[in-house]
Amino acid sequence: MTVEAAGRPSSLAAWRLDGRVALVAGGGGAIGAALAVGLADAGARVAVADLAPERVAEAADRVTAAMGRVGGADGGACLAVPANLTDPADAARVVDAVVERFGRLDVIVNAIGGGAGKVIFAAEAYPLDAWDWILELNLRSTLVATQPAVRAMIAGGRGGRVVNISSVRAQLGINTGYSAYVAAKGAVSSLTRQWAVEWAHHGITVNAIAPTFVDTPQVAMLLDDAAFRAGVVSRIPLGRIGRTDDLIGAVQFFCSDASAFVTGQILTIDGGLTATQ
Repeated sequence: MTVEAAGRPSSLAAWRLDGRVALVAGGGGAIGAALAVGLADAGARVAVADLAPERVAEAADRVTAAMGRVGGADGGACLAVPANLTDPADAARVVDAVVERFGRLDVIVNAIGGGAGKVIFAAEAYPLDAWDWILELNLRSTLVATQPAVRAMIAGGRGGRVVNISSVRAQLGINTGYSAYVAAKGAVSSLTRQWAVEWAHHGITVNAIAPTFVDTPQVAMLLDDAAFRAGVVSRIPLGRIGRTDDLIGAVQFFCSDASAFVTGQILTIDGGLTATQ
């Protein structure tokens, strides 16, 4: 007799996001768009926000296709909101638009970040303008996007899920000029734990994923260097660079009831890289 036949729900149902509303901050990027599609695949209604209108529109089309329907009063289409999520007013506008469209907000995934490959400098000469840009892109955006989202979750009284994107560089140095990036991602990991403690009494869990290099346009400059790519792959026991799809299952887990008793955790997704250090 199956579990369902015995009158009990399948444990797999806890992985579904039907009826939930998710906002992917940075949903126009390669990682953010993949995660938005993954949330839609799990049944969520999804909003994507990003700085570039054309990338937001393209991601929204992919998410709407994953939802299996377009438009309608039921909110079946993905909501696309161009916005600067380092600006508190813009972030509040995005959250207001999501709640107006879908009536609630249950999940925020913070997928804004990166930039390290564009500003590589020796630690003793790291320029402050580059430092400020990387911290704004990776840390400030996480704070600014999450605050109004969590206020909406608290007001809704249904709990919620916050998922941040950290990096293996939050715990491992690299012989490349990444001072600002490792500082920003280290702060994201610490902030994840702090928020988990503060918001637990609201039923809001806060977790993060920490990938190694993921093959996206953002790191193409580095990975196009054959020697650099070979060096990275040689340190990964599974023998390849990460793909955006490798991140989806972990984020679905953290956003779903399958992780209801999991908070303050940083899940490394690195093909075994950190196991060798």
